[in-house]
Amino acid sequence: MPFRLWLVCGLGLSLLLNSCGTPVQKPNLPPSETDLVLLKSTTLCISKSDFLKTHPASTLKLQGWGTGQEFVLTADRSSSHGDESYFFDEDSLLVGTVFTFPSGLDLNPFPVLRRTLTMLKPVLEFYLNVAKLPSKTGMNSSALYETGDEKTTTQYLVLGTREQPVLLQASVTIDPYVRLFSPYRREFLDRLRHPSSQKPVQPLDNQGAEDKEPFVSLQQFARGQTAQLSYCGPQNYDIAAAAYQKAITSGFTNKVWQAEVHHKLGLAWEGKGEHEKAKAEMLLSLTIRPNTPEILNNLGTVYTKLGDKANALASFEKAVTLRPNYAIARYNLAEAFEPTNPKRALSEYETYLALVEGIPDEAGRITVVQQRVKALRR
Repeated sequence: MPFRLWLVCGLGLSLLLNSCGTPVQKPNLPPSETDLVLLKSTTLCISKSDFLKTHPASTLKLQGWGTGQEFVLTADRSSSHGDESYFFDEDSLLVGTVFTFPSGLDLNPFPVLRRTLTMLKPVLEFYLNVAKLPSKTGMNSSALYETGDEKTTTQYLVLGTREQPVLLQASVTIDPYVRLFSPYRREFLDRLRHPSSQKPVQPLDNQGAEDKEPFVSLQQFARGQTAQLSYCGPQNYDIAAAAYQKAITSGFTNKVWQAEVHHKLGLAWEGKGEHEKAKAEMLLSLTIRPNTPEILNNLGTVYTKLGDKANALASFEKAVTLRPNYAIARYNLAEAFEPTNPKRALSEYETYLALVEGIPDEAGRITVVQQRVKALRR
């Protein structure tokens, strides 16, 4: 999954940032079967207007969430008997949900979910003082589990032993927003530690993750990914470009984020056919974080579309020099060489085929390359 808490947030960031055109494939998905259905009357990516048809505004508490909104259905009104929070982005799409059970939800009636949890390895374990639980129970060890499918992530914060688990919190979100929906975020832990806006008796300042980047920057980056990678409907490069520009305006302090938001904006401009703008953003990205193979490969594609064959070739060559097993860059390099250097093109195509052997997602391109190899060998 793309998020492993702040304990390994660098890895999570790198996995998130390396997706450059299509959603990251998850061929080995973790166990996710459950008989606890949290999203009973709605689905992720539903519009706010459709959501309000089944959840009357009079039953909800509305509060701000960065550039979006959070609707809260309190436990006394919800079918789950927990506090249900529904988060909409500024495009009025449901991108994430959080279910909070301050008194705990006994998981004994849910054998399928209990079995799934036994097959998952906790991504984090810690002691948590929960205000509404008995003191002896409230300081039991809690564990955070993470699972999901190709486009969504579900996280469970569970208290107690594997034999007698109690659910404290769960979140369900589309993947671009996953770092904003961990139950280990301090703002969500606080909903357990002192619900109903109660002040904590003894602050636990060292517990709970906090953003190291401006929230709006992270939120807009996720919004851009959602639109660019078709998480909620067809690709929308207009929204993606607007979101990345807002993220840039809000700002990042980390150079990886700084470089990648310009890179992703460049990809959005490329998708809109604005190739000069795409080139400018990718070059700016490389000034911040030089020698990044993904950016060089995508810059090479932009140069190709601009008719700048020399710079395209140079970009692809540098990408494979930095990462010799970079299959798609090998393919692009072979295509660039084919008109002028068939022998080198043949070599690069053969290298590509060796790198992607047995990868189902590359089946279509493999067929094309095999035909080209036959033609070049004649």
